[in-house]
Amino acid sequence: MPATPFESAGAVLDTITVDRLLARADLYYLSEVMNFPGVISESPEIITKIESAKKYGKVIDGHAPGFRGTALQKYVSSGIFTDHECLTYEEAVEKIKLGMKVQIREGNSARNFETLYRLIYEYPESVMLCTDDSHSNILIHEVHIDRLIKRGYKKGLDIYNLIQAAVINPMEHYGLNVGLLRKGDSANFIIIDDLKSFNVLSTFIDGNCVYDDEKVLFPMEKISAKNVFNRNEISIEDIKIPLPPADNRREQRRNIRVIVAQDGELVTGQELALTKVENGNLVSDPGRDILKLVVLSRYRNDPVHINFIKNIGLKKGVIASSIAHDSHNIIAVGATDKDIVESVNRLVENKGRIVVGTAEDLLDLTLEVAGLMSIWSGEEVAYRYQLLNEEARKLGTSLKSPIVTLTFMSLLVIPELKLGDKRLFYVTKFEFIELSAKE
Repeated sequence: MPATPFESAGAVLDTITVDRLLARADLYYLSEVMNFPGVISESPEIITKIESAKKYGKVIDGHAPGFRGTALQKYVSSGIFTDHECLTYEEAVEKIKLGMKVQIREGNSARNFETLYRLIYEYPESVMLCTDDSHSNILIHEVHIDRLIKRGYKKGLDIYNLIQAAVINPMEHYGLNVGLLRKGDSANFIIIDDLKSFNVLSTFIDGNCVYDDEKVLFPMEKISAKNVFNRNEISIEDIKIPLPPADNRREQRRNIRVIVAQDGELVTGQELALTKVENGNLVSDPGRDILKLVVLSRYRNDPVHINFIKNIGLKKGVIASSIAHDSHNIIAVGATDKDIVESVNRLVENKGRIVVGTAEDLLDLTLEVAGLMSIWSGEEVAYRYQLLNEEARKLGTSLKSPIVTLTFMSLLVIPELKLGDKRLFYVTKFEFIELSAKE
């Protein structure tokens, strides 16, 4: 932390801190090495952390979206042996043949199970099941590991291969002390109704029943909310983009780089587009689905950074969040500057929220803990989150998970074009890039 040196974070886990933490017996692995260009270029900061993990015998989790060929070989040779970012079946097979464990991910926005599930019967010892960035409504009502087993079983996969991917392979890879129901092992197990339905009836940990008949049986303590949020409100002036100067007195509506979001994926594309101009400023153009995107530091009052994005689909209104991977600054996308400013200021005032609506009518979900988590129950959070998704769809988006998709538009380690709190970032070349582009 931070994932790259190109963004502002609330703290830094440097090499000394990482080494001290990995020396602890209760920490099992280094997770996840997101700065893949740093691995390939042998950045001293990244390599030192990897060597610390090796020194203490801890496994290392990877993050290598789209990595193939020579670059992948070097990445694996560094000692990183898992990846949950496979974009294609062929990429996953190449990683497995190099000795990696592929984690088949299914989350809110990134859904790879349909693409990769056949690996479970082709390479049963080299895969795991994985949920990643699954919000509360998805975890409760749609996707977690048990439901992935159920889906795989319906596709005709062998139940033992599915359980191996869900249970055995992770336990053995990470060295987890959870037991295999052998004599002397801890009694950690679930009781289900049948293999086809795979509904969990009871859960036991160390021989104690902790869940039964849809009720949690252990006490849940109230916690005090902790947060780090040092940001003042913004104004419309802060997010204006003046029309770039013309070249050789040509038409002033210069081409700009537009991030292209993809439904069901975390990767983005990019396009060049002529933007809408009002009063000498570049503004959102909902009619063409080119919307203004802003990212600003939550840790200090640095300037707001602005770009444009396509495929969010809002016809009006805004989505804003203090969940913004990976350093969790403030991110918002909206149909008008007023919508964006009002939503960001609602979020700033409350030191973190998810906000959806129009400037005149904003709905939100409180995130009291670090601007990332709520102190409400999982069911209450899921209900409120679903209301926000429904509101976003009323505003025009057709994305399966519009809020989750937005939270990844600032993640500077997933290609191709992303916006951080310091500037527009070209992930493929791992460098900042200008908003404006010549034809």
